[in-house]
Amino acid sequence: MSSEKNFSLDEEVDLRKMLDAFLKNMILIVLVTSSFAMISIFYALSIPNQYQSSVVVAPINNDGSSLSSLGSSSIGGLASLAGINLSSEGVSESQIALRIMQSWSFIEVFIQKNNLSKYLIAAEGWDDQNDRMLFNPDVYDSKNEKWLINKPSSWSLYKSFIGRLSVQEDQKTGMTTITFKYYSPRVSKEIVELFIEDINQYMRSRKLEKVDKSIRYLQRQIDNSPIKEMANVFYQIIAEETKAKMLAEATPEYAFVTISRAMIPYERSEPTRSIIVIIWTIIGFTISLLAGLIKYHLDGFSLKPD
Repeated sequence: MSSEKNFSLDEEVDLRKMLDAFLKNMILIVLVTSSFAMISIFYALSIPNQYQSSVVVAPINNDGSSLSSLGSSSIGGLASLAGINLSSEGVSESQIALRIMQSWSFIEVFIQKNNLSKYLIAAEGWDDQNDRMLFNPDVYDSKNEKWLINKPSSWSLYKSFIGRLSVQEDQKTGMTTITFKYYSPRVSKEIVELFIEDINQYMRSRKLEKVDKSIRYLQRQIDNSPIKEMANVFYQIIAEETKAKMLAEATPEYAFVTISRAMIPYERSEPTRSIIVIIWTIIGFTISLLAGLIKYHLDGFSLKPD
């Protein structure tokens, strides 16, 4: 019983000391907490708004049933010897496209093609009243369209772009949501639309180049083959490859078809200013409380007689 009573008395004394320390350092605690709150408010207001625009796409099966049937026949075996894959098995065009669209090489070309360097490195905000981008005057001269620093490297441009890009694939449905975040809602929408258009165009050109190469190879084999039956086989493969070429040429949305098109966002995605202010105010209060307790103990230690 006595030990429990001593424990409760010690606990009460500790609480009284903490309360006493809080009251004696009330001004310090209020000043530090208020300072953190004010600084966090100014900081939160200084962060420019960011808007994100998203597009939902679905993969397209471009393998073709006729090519698949040939791939399972003896013709498919001959085609494989010629370096031509007529089978629909393996990695699909859309799966390849998902990896290519996030690669450094593709994004580098995309940035150069659409002149996005200044938007990724020099931009620091958006004037919503006049719908124009705000550029850092120490980095880029927007009037004369000149860099005031060394031109950004390919790697820095890639890191800036990929940091704003989000590619999320739903394994159940196979659909992919591609999102781009930027200061301007209009620019965000335009970039994500151009991105989908360019990856489709890239994959289509890639397929056409591959088919043309295969047809040229087969035509050389026909010219050099003394066996008539072999030439007939090669003609059949050329016919199927020609069908694949015509399909690619007639399909602008070659790798992905748009399910939900991009829209101009009207609400910002970040920053969440209220959370920033709350977190930093709590941090300020905690630091001031610890400082008050330390000061209270130091004052008490200095008042002890020698």
